[in-house]
Amino acid sequence: MNTPQTVKTIQLLVNGAQIEREVEVRTLLSTFLRDDLGLTGTHVACEHGVCGSCTILVDGRAVRSCLLLAVQTDGTSVETVEGLGSLGDLSPLQEAMWREHGLQCGFCTPGILMSIEGEARSGSSAEEICDEVLSGHVCRCTGYQNIRTAIHAYFATRHGS
Repeated sequence: MNTPQTVKTIQLLVNGAQIEREVEVRTLLSTFLRDDLGLTGTHVACEHGVCGSCTILVDGRAVRSCLLLAVQTDGTSVETVEGLGSLGDLSPLQEAMWREHGLQCGFCTPGILMSIEGEARSGSSAEEICDEVLSGHVCRCTGYQNIRTAIHAYFATRHGS
């Protein structure tokens, strides 16, 4: 009888650093990032992929980390909000969100930032991001208007306007 494998070694690039770890095959990517790697900027709320707070980039595409197993990212490149910038050295997107007051409690902000960044890199316009990306995120504090303003400010700096 074949015994199912319960642990697997995975290799991936996380925020530019090569990582190799043994993980239980049932470990969610969000749990792996937070508990094993200490990247607590990836927030978990609904655990159903609905709220968007756990959004990260896998090979440049925005994904819900609560819906993926860590073993599914073997051989990929993963980016979390910690890879965007740091305290005292914010990314242009983080700077725009801060300057335009695009956050209040901040719980949903990392996921929103990662979705915006992924879509901006793929060539989406500010309006497409405001309409499509924000519809996939639940924010109970801001009403989204300042986030929209921050997106437009970010695009203005990207395009030198």
